[in-house]
Amino acid sequence: MTATIINMLLIIAGGIAGLLIKSRIRQSMTDGLLAAMGLAVLAVGLIGVVKTDDLLCLIVCLALGTFVGEILNIEKGLERFGNSLHGFMKRFAKKEESRFTEGFVSATVLFCVGAMAIMGSLEAGINGNYTIIVSKGIIDCVVSVTFAATMGIGVLFSALTVGIYQGAITLLAGFAAPFLTETVVSEMSATGSLLIVGISVNMLRLSPVKLKIGNMLPAIFLPLAYVPIASALSGFFFK
Repeated sequence: MTATIINMLLIIAGGIAGLLIKSRIRQSMTDGLLAAMGLAVLAVGLIGVVKTDDLLCLIVCLALGTFVGEILNIEKGLERFGNSLHGFMKRFAKKEESRFTEGFVSATVLFCVGAMAIMGSLEAGINGNYTIIVSKGIIDCVVSVTFAATMGIGVLFSALTVGIYQGAITLLAGFAAPFLTETVVSEMSATGSLLIVGISVNMLRLSPVKLKIGNMLPAIFLPLAYVPIASALSGFFFK
């Protein structure tokens, strides 16, 4: 939970900074900060990917996971959920509070949806590794500065949602840890790290089209099936 608390505090700190500077922040500065964070995310992802001991597992899980994600259209579903939540909350918001709701919902969806939130929470719960969550927290901090400057104090309250969401994943991962082998955890981490690289590609706009990272999320959990199946087949053919 420590990593999630750090993430929450960074969001709040960024939001407060955004409220203080309001419209004084230049667009060029915002773009520069986001580009710097994109490079940092790329570094975090690459460091995790090179730790894989089974490149075939990475390729197969990414391919099958994306196939499943495309069929389910997870990314579209997440967008729909965010838009529905936004519309639902605005019904109960007074006219003068609509900007508060917009800031809260926009920040919540952005900070909670993504491979870094899921993989970082799993890493914190299973390995006690806070690197991904803290890196995400720094990025969230920068983003919350710009969000709060334009949408107000509602952005700060998204920290509560992040705490509940990421904290739950971390606690569940901690309970499941005894049942996960070192190989499975390693390959889940490597697969998640590859998706983090994809996030950096989107942040840095290195691809002509935005990568649908949401549709690749099932790949993170496929090593749970791939590793034992591959081990069983290996034992069958090479015994």
